Amino acid sequence: MIKFPDNVNMTLLWLTGSLWARGWDQVYLLLPCLILIPILIGLTSKLDILSLGDDIATGLGERSKFLRYILLGVSVVLIGVCVATVGSIGFIGLIAPHIARKVVGSKFKVLLPASALFGAILLLVADSLGRGLFPPIEIPA
Repeated sequence: MIKFPDNVNMTLLWLTGSLWARGWDQVYLLLPCLILIPILIGLTSKLDILSLGDDIATGLGERSKFLRYILLGVSVVLIGVCVATVGSIGFIGLIAPHIARKVVGSKFKVLLPASALFGAILLLVADSLGRGLFPPIEIPA
């Protein structure tokens, strides 16, 4: 904001988090990272094993430390890309899994898609409320 004072509006819009003025250019930037989603879905059974604890996971033949690093890397890249694209609104992805876990349980094969669904619903409700509460004024989601 100090270096480019003419572009303060876009900076403030990104800081509050918004999908406004996002186009296909941002979608094309996200496409290479979408390959990580099938990898994450493929690792759901290993996530269930890892949730039992390191000793049990090692006893079942999993390399828990290596698996933990892989999963951490995938999640950091996905969250980082979301936040870089839409701002702090990407942190809905950190809230939605907790809500989904309360509703569907802790089996990752069901929890992962439910988390995505609950995140989308949260964003849709927040955006609808922001646009509809005070009609001439739009509040960022």
